[in-house]
Amino acid sequence: MAAILIFLGVYLVLAIGHLPGFRVDRTGACIIGASLMIAFGVLDFSQAYAAIDYDTIILLFGVMIVVANLRLSGFFGAVAEFVVEHAHRPILLLAAIVLVAGFFSAFFVNDTMCLVLTPLVLEITSQLRRNPVPYLLAVAMAANAGSVATITGNPQNMMIGSFSGIHYRTFAATLSPVGAVGLVLTVAIIAVSYHREFRLQERVALARRPVRVNRPLLWKSVAASAGMIVFFFAGWPVPKVALIAGALLLVTRRVKPERIYHEIDWSLLVLFIGLFIVVAGVETTSLPADLFRAAQAFHIERISVLSAVAAILSNIVSNVPAVLVFKPFIAQMGNPERSWLALAMSTTLAGNLTILGSVANLIVIQESRHEVKIGFWEYFRVGAPLTVLTIAAGVFLLR
Repeated sequence: MAAILIFLGVYLVLAIGHLPGFRVDRTGACIIGASLMIAFGVLDFSQAYAAIDYDTIILLFGVMIVVANLRLSGFFGAVAEFVVEHAHRPILLLAAIVLVAGFFSAFFVNDTMCLVLTPLVLEITSQLRRNPVPYLLAVAMAANAGSVATITGNPQNMMIGSFSGIHYRTFAATLSPVGAVGLVLTVAIIAVSYHREFRLQERVALARRPVRVNRPLLWKSVAASAGMIVFFFAGWPVPKVALIAGALLLVTRRVKPERIYHEIDWSLLVLFIGLFIVVAGVETTSLPADLFRAAQAFHIERISVLSAVAAILSNIVSNVPAVLVFKPFIAQMGNPERSWLALAMSTTLAGNLTILGSVANLIVIQESRHEVKIGFWEYFRVGAPLTVLTIAAGVFLLR
């Protein structure tokens, strides 16, 4: 009973974002929940240590270091500036933003691209005197859709890659078409939803703007990133490759290590550790088995049902906790590999449903809040049809 109550309490905070009446955020709730699992004897220390999936933590940590170097070198800004500069019509500008956000999110975590592109899009739309809202929505939605393609696209995919043992190449070959369809649908639905913005195809001209680039760091970061991706596809252990790539980039005379450490999302790493322990605690009870038996009545093993349930749960408690809820069930399904891929697809694409669907959305909303207000319904009227259509396309392609 203690394990179940702790589990439900933690997931309640994950769902609403904070503990009512207290200054306890999602990360704090996971720390408290993990500690209570140990305090009430649900798990001892050795079991708590064993519950942590170190492959996921190491992979996320290594990729964060690589991404930090790319950001500080000016790589993302230079690429985005080049692509957007050559888009001379509103619809081409929209497509260029979607392409850049989606492609790089597949390899370097979607949240990063939102941090990089949001201020750039605001500056460009202000210079061109365009409505910034559709282009900002494109950043968030394309980052979510593009990140579905690979294990390194987002945190939940990293967890699934670690839990499932699916080869990086297999994962990408299966879900890259889903990501590509998602990017095309993102352009189409935003263009239709804001038809006045894109109806007139007048030419737009952008003046060349200087982008600060640290060339030695840029080439070093690009080389390390390219090597990392090559080794991913070659079949090397993904956490090992990411950690080595990150470690090599820390050997430098040009960047203070504190700047790299500042770029790492430490709270996310701690949240993962706490969640692993909380879920391990509830797995000692009969709750997972009871839930699975109940889910069988709805044929949860079907890709369409699994995807729908995962998408709904992702919008209640967020996608990372949703993956951990499904973890005990997947191995019992008829085709575990396909079920893991369906879970990755649905929990990622479900992030486009509402503003609260993913961290990427919140980053865009927060970073642009001083220039433009994007409300819940403004986002939802584009995100809802996009989510339904992309998940339906994903189910079709996986089947």
